[in-house]
Amino acid sequence: MTRQVSVSRTVPAPASEIFALLTDPAQHPILDGSGTVRAAREGNPATLELGSRFAMDMKLGARYRITNTVVEYEQDRLIAWRHFYGHRWRWELSPHEDGTTEVTETFDWAPSLVPFLMDRTPIPRRNKAAIAKTLERLVGHFAAQ
Repeated sequence: MTRQVSVSRTVPAPASEIFALLTDPAQHPILDGSGTVRAAREGNPATLELGSRFAMDMKLGARYRITNTVVEYEQDRLIAWRHFYGHRWRWELSPHEDGTTEVTETFDWAPSLVPFLMDRTPIPRRNKAAIAKTLERLVGHFAAQ
């Protein structure tokens, strides 16, 4: 069983500009299509890199805080982070010759502490819909510039 969901979109911006946005935790609430990411916590790094830890204020019913660690990183190409349960959020950027970029966001629960429980919930399906909204917001962010 595949334990990940992905959505891809072409974004009207170079990979370097998109990557700069993704590596700035303060920008994550602006892009979030799920409505759960509320704010970046104080003390986060201004720019993420491999091994960076950053905390976010969240709300899914109740308010909570989550700390993420960057676990995959390739400048202008790839960034992924995980939280304490092990779920990964991965962003892959593939630049096109025309200056646009194919962006794929993936929610991967295979490395989770409890992947078999995630399989029985609507979370993966909900996250796929939220990823589509996030990518729509990303397109809108750069289309407005």
